[in-house]
Amino acid sequence: MPDSPTAPVVPGASPEEQSARIDALLADLSLEEKVWMLSGHGFFEQIKEDGGRYCARLYHIGAGNERLAIPPLLFMDGPRGVDMGSSTCFPVSMARGASFDIELEGRIGDAIGREIRAQGGNLFGGVCINLLRHPAWGRAQETYGEDPFHLGEMGAALTRGVQHHNVVATPKHFACNSMENARFKVDVKIDEASLREVYLPHFKKCIDAGAGAVMSAYNQVNGAYSGHNGPLLTQILKGDWEFDGFVYSDFVLGCRGADASAAGLDVEAPDTVHFGAKLLAAVEQGEVSPERIDDAVRRVLRILFRTLASPDPESYSLAQVACPDHVALAREASEKSIVLLRNENILPLDETALRRVVVLGRLADFENLGDHGSSRVFPPHVVTPLDGLRAALPVDCALVHDEGDDRDRIAALASGADAVIVVAGYTYEDEGEYIPSELEATGRNLGGDRVDLGIGTSQESMILAAAKANPKTIVALMSGSAVIVEAWKDQVAAILMLWYPGMQGGHALADVLLGRANPSGRLPFSVPSKESDLPFFDRDAVEITYDGLHGYTRFEDAGAKPAYAFGFGLGYSAFGMGAPNVTVEEGEGRLVVNVAVRNTGERSGVTVVQVYAGAAERDPEPRVRRLCGFARVEVEAGATADVRIVVPLREFARFDAEKRRWHLADGSRSIWVGSSSASDDLEGCEFSLGERNWTLADRPD
Repeated sequence: MPDSPTAPVVPGASPEEQSARIDALLADLSLEEKVWMLSGHGFFEQIKEDGGRYCARLYHIGAGNERLAIPPLLFMDGPRGVDMGSSTCFPVSMARGASFDIELEGRIGDAIGREIRAQGGNLFGGVCINLLRHPAWGRAQETYGEDPFHLGEMGAALTRGVQHHNVVATPKHFACNSMENARFKVDVKIDEASLREVYLPHFKKCIDAGAGAVMSAYNQVNGAYSGHNGPLLTQILKGDWEFDGFVYSDFVLGCRGADASAAGLDVEAPDTVHFGAKLLAAVEQGEVSPERIDDAVRRVLRILFRTLASPDPESYSLAQVACPDHVALAREASEKSIVLLRNENILPLDETALRRVVVLGRLADFENLGDHGSSRVFPPHVVTPLDGLRAALPVDCALVHDEGDDRDRIAALASGADAVIVVAGYTYEDEGEYIPSELEATGRNLGGDRVDLGIGTSQESMILAAAKANPKTIVALMSGSAVIVEAWKDQVAAILMLWYPGMQGGHALADVLLGRANPSGRLPFSVPSKESDLPFFDRDAVEITYDGLHGYTRFEDAGAKPAYAFGFGLGYSAFGMGAPNVTVEEGEGRLVVNVAVRNTGERSGVTVVQVYAGAAERDPEPRVRRLCGFARVEVEAGATADVRIVVPLREFARFDAEKRRWHLADGSRSIWVGSSSASDDLEGCEFSLGERNWTLADRPD
């Protein structure tokens, strides 16, 4: 690297010094060189050479100038682990969302960041935090759930963990991306209050956690494609939020013309199609200003230098990829993500009494890691549910597996067994990133939005046949979001959400079934009993309207009852909560909520204490309860834990679209504390904010 005043990367340089170096580089770079730095290079050729495998190698997404020794940004994807090579495959993000474990997600981010660096990357595209509006969404598995507060906490934890290793983390897809099949065309109509209060706060939280880049979405928002949407990219993201990083497009169709630059898109990814010579011409013709080009280059270089100039916390080698510590972390995440929905005195199984166990379903012996789109990971090995049970069950216990496609054979096998475990649900063919046949090497349409929220008549009849033959039937569901279970839930002894559980999922399932691990996952979404309780969803829509209600807020507003509430989950312990005590620390701009949690069971266990915010009594538009804090708490049998949860007062603010500001009215408020969003699981109390109105610049600080 040249030793000159414009040498780009200087370890330990201050922000002021780096800014001065960027000024010098901008003065030295030609317009052609600047424009070249604002798009990807080589993607189409590389993926063709790699036989269509996505992320077989790193992709050059922005930056890079050989003359001035400016290195490129090297992209790698993967919400459930690094796509490149043979990396650790963690449970999908939705499963990890069910853990409600911020500390765990930070460690997963740390492992992903380490594996990216070990394989040469420095730009990560896997902080997927789009809000789950409807469970039919094909890519639900890539995000954490339906609640913006929960999404923000989990996404921020992943961001911090990844960036600890000097890798740029990218929250995506900005914004209102909650459909799959129509994602390239649909126009989402949304009022600004709903946008600001529901569909954007989690992105802001990741920006506040230090995320250096944002990926725009494919869909339109209020008439403009997200990558061409000035109100989103320039006004809100870079203006109101003061985001100093850069924005790059979702791949291939996320940028549709050079005019995207004028709207605030900084980099076209993954290759040069609409930028490059076309962007250069747009500048020369006065359609994009030179100042906008300089701003985009400055943003890219600022984040590149901030990343590369930071001292490395450790050295990196390929031995760290899928190393034993990371594989163990994947197993821990799988265990903590499993949600026990029903347990009629059957779990945990007494392994000393097991002599014959029957496992049904083709998914029991299938490496079911999730969709085959951009989030696909290729781990060195996978433990299926059947593998995990084989390894865990006593040697004198006969284990029988059958795919369950013959009802008479099911009855014969299940009758008399000590337990029947049915593994049912979906695969990458049923849900996931939609890859049209013209873009897919197999020539088949893969993934997409679900057409059915049940698991189909074939799998349902398998469950019912097993339950009829043996009341000790346990169902483990593999899915990326909610499954309607009304047709069979009351016929079985237990139901667990196994998700797409990662490379160690089989071991985790066995540990939970046998009581070696106490199930501690909680639903990161509501499970409906009927689809009519959900928002309207049309996977082929050209236009759709989003409002502020979905998931548990929609159930509350309509007075409807879900089959299983947001935040619900059983375990092998029982818990009681005392009345919440609330202290307003006005000078700190926060509430402190204290509650005593007692484990009334006979073994150590985990509960998730959830705090929900409510409106002022005199609010002319009463607001439904919204999550504003949570804590995952482990309590020994018979013991009591004093839990303290801090809630910023900004969580009670409303966005005034007319005055374009956040407003926190004076007077009383309500909070509720409990174990799920269901009213029966919550205890509320009121507090006062005094006698003054607060106007807020934005939230959170």
